[in-house]
Amino acid sequence: MRCPFCQNEDTRVIDSRLTEDRDAVRRRRACEACGERFSTIEEASLKLPYIVKSNGDRENYDESKLSRGLDRALEKRPVDSQEIENILHRIKRNLLTCGEREVPSLTLGEMVMDELREIDQVAYVRFASVYRSFQDVDAFSNEIKRLQAETVRGRAERRVKAQFAARESTKKD
Repeated sequence: MRCPFCQNEDTRVIDSRLTEDRDAVRRRRACEACGERFSTIEEASLKLPYIVKSNGDRENYDESKLSRGLDRALEKRPVDSQEIENILHRIKRNLLTCGEREVPSLTLGEMVMDELREIDQVAYVRFASVYRSFQDVDAFSNEIKRLQAETVRGRAERRVKAQFAARESTKKD
C-alpha cells in the first residue's frame, strides 16, 4: 500500500479490525519511510448486476433511487431508519450473490415488496400501488384481500408450528 503522504510503497500493517457490519477490514498502517500513520478499508469488490427496465433499457443499480422509493412508502410509518438500512443491505446482498449480470426491474420490485410485506403492510400496499400501477379501487381492494389472506395463513402456520414444537418438547421430557 502506497503512503498517501510521501508516496513510498513500503508500509506495514500495525492493526487490523473488522468494521461494524463485518463486511470490510479496517487496517491501521505506518509508512517505513516518513513514519506517518494512516488507515485503509479493505472490502470485497463485487459488481452489481445491471437493472433491466420493462422497456428494455439497462441502468446501473442505484441504491439512492431505491432508498427514495422506500422512504416514500414508509413515510409517517413506525419503521426506524436502521430497518430501512437493513432492507437496503439485504437487497444489495441478494443482488451481489445472485450471480446474474442483469436483473429485471420486476425482480427488484418483488424483492422490495417481500421486504415491505414483512415489516409494514401499509407501506407494502403503498409501494405495490405505484409499482403495479393500480388503475382503480378494485385493484387496491384485491391486493389488500390477498395480503389479509396471506396474513391469516401465516398466523395459522405459526400457530401449528408452535403447537408441534410444544408437543415435541413434552415428548422429550
